[in-house]
Amino acid sequence: MNKLETSMAAYEVFGVKIEKNPSQSKLNQLGVSSWPKWEGGPLKIPWSFEEEETMYLLEGKVKVTVEESVGSFEIGGGDLVVFPKGMNITWDVTEPVKKHYSLKKE
Repeated sequence: MNKLETSMAAYEVFGVKIEKNPSQSKLNQLGVSSWPKWEGGPLKIPWSFEEEETMYLLEGKVKVTVEESVGSFEIGGGDLVVFPKGMNITWDVTEPVKKHYSLKKE
């Protein structure tokens, strides 16, 4: 893997950390398969993260719009995503989603 591919595999947008297709060993280390599961969509809902939330999307596609007008980005199947505590978004599921998630308790 060259340097560009490595830098594109994990990045941050609007304070959200996104890793594309993390290794199975990393998913095992995090214990992703034991996390609760959520699925739904298509739907569009406002959401506020009361805790830091880490999610691993098994399938689907979501357009995430941050606090009205800051901007938006898409996440989808194979993405490991960390949303910071206190972030306000609109969650727009464009393709039905299945995900595992974990809330960081302080």
